[in-house]
Amino acid sequence: MSFNNISFRVRYSETDQMGVVYHGNYAQYLEMGRVEWLRDTGISYKELEENGIMLPVISLSLNYKKSAFYDDLLTVETTLKKTPSVKIEFDFVIYNEKREIIAEANTVLAFIKMENKRPIRCPKYLLDLIEKRAKK
Repeated sequence: MSFNNISFRVRYSETDQMGVVYHGNYAQYLEMGRVEWLRDTGISYKELEENGIMLPVISLSLNYKKSAFYDDLLTVETTLKKTPSVKIEFDFVIYNEKREIIAEANTVLAFIKMENKRPIRCPKYLLDLIEKRAKK
């Protein structure tokens, strides 16, 4: 399926006393990857929410392979795992500048109608954008 890459430098505030990226920050890195994947597909989280749809994370798995440090240039590769239904699933690989794998992860999010907090199927307009992106 389609993928997207984003790169950024680790900020000092994201590290612990040893200069290593604190493990809790990786969830934010994954979110950055998902947000940019959606934007690159043609829609933003903000637009989804304006259309009454939330995307809460219902599952997150993360395997740390190597430490990342202050000022490292990290790249998050975000891949849509399969065509979404009521859920949308992404795989991630986080690399450092040397293209060493820092972490591998997976998240599953559910499409929730904000009005009643109930699960819904992936909106057709998003499926259309995903299909269009796959043809690029």
